Amino acid sequence: MQEFHVTPWEVSGEVDYDRLIERFGTSPIDEPLLERLRRLAGELHLLLRRRIFYSHRSLDWILDEYERGNPFVLYTGRGPSGHTHLGHLMPWMLTRWLQERFGAKLLFQLTDDEKFLFKQELTLEDTRRFAYENALDVVALGFEPDKTEIFLNTEFIKSQYRLALKVAKRTTFSTARAVFGFTNETNIGLIFFTSMQSAPCFLETERQGKPVPVLIPCAIDQDPHFRITRDAAPHLGYPKPALVHCKFFPSLGGGSKMSASSPESSIYTTDPPEVARRKIMNAFTGGQESVALQRKLGGRPEVCSVYSYLSYVFEQDDARLEERYRACRGGEMLCGECKQYLAERVLEFLREHQRRRERAKDRLEEFMVRD
Repeated sequence: MQEFHVTPWEVSGEVDYDRLIERFGTSPIDEPLLERLRRLAGELHLLLRRRIFYSHRSLDWILDEYERGNPFVLYTGRGPSGHTHLGHLMPWMLTRWLQERFGAKLLFQLTDDEKFLFKQELTLEDTRRFAYENALDVVALGFEPDKTEIFLNTEFIKSQYRLALKVAKRTTFSTARAVFGFTNETNIGLIFFTSMQSAPCFLETERQGKPVPVLIPCAIDQDPHFRITRDAAPHLGYPKPALVHCKFFPSLGGGSKMSASSPESSIYTTDPPEVARRKIMNAFTGGQESVALQRKLGGRPEVCSVYSYLSYVFEQDDARLEERYRACRGGEMLCGECKQYLAERVLEFLREHQRRRERAKDRLEEFMVRD
């Protein structure tokens, strides 16, 4: 098996999530922690129940603080290099649920600066345009405007820059190079950037004049940024941010991660229904070469992108999902049936999301903050 590689800017190979926990030094979200979340929230979100969010840093501490009467703030974000695909929505879906269940405020950072620095082909005008397009998808998920602040780094720099400087002063180039693999060819903006991604972790502490716990739901490739943040925090008098990490949304072409650089492997929130359907009907599956072999040998749902889509979010019923797995393994279900079933659910989601996204255009300013 190809050795996998995971950084905030690149994911390659078949990711071994258990090994990634060891490599990054995070902790698994175990059953006692899930039960504690269930007790406090009243239920478990699908993404927690199915261990899509599977790793954490200091989640137990966040819940300790919450039970002591110290509410936490949520922080997540998006690097706006293109339109939003379904994989980007997963951390935001859990974030929305956490906001609802715990009454938490959300800081949502759009890192238009980072994508300008990383993507040679993008201008600042491009990343700004994509940032506002991505923000519509955030609003469409139903976040509460009185508890949500969305901002572009280039438009909210005054409030963040002092905090970023503090982190930058505590972070050496050798640390950044070791964590991110920077070389002599890396531009100096990217070397500084993790300081900007750290700033929202400390923003509410500065505003309130007291330590404010922060919880960051994100894909696990973003963890390296916050390892640096957590190392710097005690030296600066701030609490360390806590994190919950999700696995990558699968590619329709097979593999661990949906990629914006491969449009046919991804379903975008802006895809017309016929485009989304075509992508699903052409998706990689774990089926056999013929109907006869499928009936005889059964399929392999564990490697099937269609089954992965269902298990991540598009089949809400655990019993139905288990039955679909059994029917596939037993050769009772063919890939075409499964693709059609998934297509119906994805199209239903897209139609509703696109309706809400269109309405969000009139409400976006309720959420945006600038300085």
